[in-house]
Amino acid sequence: MTRAQLISGSLILSALLIVGSVSYLNSRKRQIPIVFSAKSMLSELWNTYKEGTLEPGSFRTLDKQKANITTSEGESYTMLRAVWQDDKPTFDKSFQWTQNNLKRPTDSLSSWLYGERPDGTYGILVGQNGQNTASDADTDLALSLIFASNRWSEPTYLDTANSMVRDIWKQDVVLVNGKPVMTADNQEQYDPKQVIVNPSYFAPYAYTIFAKLDPTHDWLGLRTNMYNLIDQASSEPLDQIRSANIPPDWMTVNRQTGAIAASTGLHQTSQFSYDAMRLPFRLALDYQWNKAPEAKSLLSHYGFLEQQWTYNSKILTAYDHLGAPVTPEQEAPAVYGGTIGYFIVEKPESAKQIYSSKLRSLYDPNKQSWTKPLGYYDDNWAWFGMALYLQQLPNLAAPHV
Repeated sequence: MTRAQLISGSLILSALLIVGSVSYLNSRKRQIPIVFSAKSMLSELWNTYKEGTLEPGSFRTLDKQKANITTSEGESYTMLRAVWQDDKPTFDKSFQWTQNNLKRPTDSLSSWLYGERPDGTYGILVGQNGQNTASDADTDLALSLIFASNRWSEPTYLDTANSMVRDIWKQDVVLVNGKPVMTADNQEQYDPKQVIVNPSYFAPYAYTIFAKLDPTHDWLGLRTNMYNLIDQASSEPLDQIRSANIPPDWMTVNRQTGAIAASTGLHQTSQFSYDAMRLPFRLALDYQWNKAPEAKSLLSHYGFLEQQWTYNSKILTAYDHLGAPVTPEQEAPAVYGGTIGYFIVEKPESAKQIYSSKLRSLYDPNKQSWTKPLGYYDDNWAWFGMALYLQQLPNLAAPHV
């Protein structure tokens, strides 16, 4: 080989190395993952949530679209996600903030609303009844503590959960015709005529776990009765001439007769919207964990969702109880995150389409984050829906509880 050929070969090799190095550096700069991992996606979105939603230092969960208020619901979502992501530091900081700022003085439950008061100070917003409970939040908070106790082998979490479970029954559960009903908050026990119920607060999988911790109360009876009440509310016309067989955001139960009616409370409609959309998720989780026949049966009645997806390729943010659109053309990630529960159990092929086109598509692997920032509620429920579809929400209470 001549000297010229050696030089030529060396130059070619150097050029290839330079091109390869530039290509590698550009790839690193774009942070393109070599292999997509669904589990990594959930972890990366959890990091995005922490950076964008949790207040630095305090780790308070902020709803930035609503003047940085904090709800007990928001704290429960953060704590559930933290324990599922095995993130003990975030769990502990969120739990400590919740205990220090939301815990009610007379029981172990949480006040539901915290934020800036008219005088500029921060605290419970009593003027908006923020001192009351929200039964869904306390249920999720107690469940997260049970999970944390098992995952990280710390019995102090379980002690707090035990107190909460018993207080949830005392404050939020009301007997109607001798049967327990999970009401919306602690104030319902004082109304002699009716109680307000939010069907999307129903967490049957949690009641199964609570029954083992608290055998003195009929958690399994509550579970059965709530399944029946919600099925009834879905099929009855309420304030319409008929029903599309979809659950309402809100309803009332007569304390004497057990009759179901539409709620007349402010902003408490019979629509299927941002509240009710959570129910399919909760039912699907009960089916994933317990293969509950009641969950599958109730979900099978919600064929309206499949009709909307089949004919319109979308599910809107709100329908009235007749099934007529209230928000034409308006979609939201949270709604897909909640309603995908129905499709996972009943229509797996449609679930695959919804996951791919409406949820997974929101994630940018180059940024390792959402394509566009999501608000607090959309962020949580899109993540929950994807994690449910990917079967990444294990029952961390089993087999210890």
